[in-house]
Amino acid sequence: MLLVATTRRYLWLLPALLLLTAVSCDKKDPEPPVDPPVTPATPYNLTLPTQLPQGVVIPTNNPLTVEGVDLGRKLFYEVRLSRDNTMSCGSCHQQSKAFTDGRVRAIGVDGIAHQRNTMSLVNLLWEPKLNWDGSANSFETQARTPIENPIELHQSLADGVRKLQQTTLYPPLFASAFNSATITEENVLKALAQFERTLISSNTRYEKSLLPGGARLTADERAGRVLFFNHPGEGGNILARGGSCDHCHNGNNFLFTSTNFTAPGGLTQYFNNGLPVSTDLGRFNVTGVAADRGKFRVPTLRNIALTAPYMHDGRFQTLEEVVDHYNEHIDTNSADPILLLSNTPGGTKLDLTATEKRQLVAFLKTLTDSTFIQDARFSNPF
Repeated sequence: MLLVATTRRYLWLLPALLLLTAVSCDKKDPEPPVDPPVTPATPYNLTLPTQLPQGVVIPTNNPLTVEGVDLGRKLFYEVRLSRDNTMSCGSCHQQSKAFTDGRVRAIGVDGIAHQRNTMSLVNLLWEPKLNWDGSANSFETQARTPIENPIELHQSLADGVRKLQQTTLYPPLFASAFNSATITEENVLKALAQFERTLISSNTRYEKSLLPGGARLTADERAGRVLFFNHPGEGGNILARGGSCDHCHNGNNFLFTSTNFTAPGGLTQYFNNGLPVSTDLGRFNVTGVAADRGKFRVPTLRNIALTAPYMHDGRFQTLEEVVDHYNEHIDTNSADPILLLSNTPGGTKLDLTATEKRQLVAFLKTLTDSTFIQDARFSNPF
């Protein structure tokens, strides 16, 4: 009787025990993303404009694909890569401003100003080094810096990856681009690199003017073009006038190329452009070489009319101020010798006339590519 009574006493617990057992059996750890069958991504057909150098190098471990470029475009405008989900790469690199931001210096998620002006992102395929000081050697490494910099997006890339992994949008996109729905830091950087390599600009009024039957430049623009490419005393003629701009901004990309001034260490593309050396020592911070103090990378002049303010610290608001600097205000004690030319025999300044300065600015404005800043392939997909 005692056994029966005891059994009856605990019989009411049986359903609860069975329910507990069932729940514990059903409880499982979250499943990792399931990768789809391996399907090669679609090769991206990158067409290079005929007027630009054709010998570009794409890393073999990160070929351009349709899926990778599309993913990179989304990541470029993805605010989850910032600490507070308010900013993206596209916040400081705005398409309408030729991928600059119109600020003197970039502002990050915490409202702190960067020490440098935002550089334009254009024709980067032909840039061997990135950043004002050339501190990045590849796209696949460069993007980590602004993402993790405390005064830019201020978030570890690992945290950004975790955010992306938790979305329904990104795992399938990474699976399509890289055959894995598990998102990695490496693949985030690779996708961004693929998109940035497609940011090509070549449809300027200047280039159209070079084609048979193309757009014709005005008289001021044509005169400015001559000044841009000519040097004082050109061809031994001491009366020949010029702005010598192509000493640094040469080639079809209007940036420093290996056609001039190579050095034993390789391509020289950093110059002191006559600004007083400040607390930002530029290239010196990368190399530690005393001769690099105050030197910065030569930026492209493509779309230059859209990318104000100018210089590494954004000190000049207009192209007229820039031309005034090179014409009249260069610090001769710090400037590289190639800038110390004069249209006045024996002079210490460039000495362009007011008319010549106006003509030079008029030519610079012909380097704007209006199709580039409206190209839907580069726009914010969100």
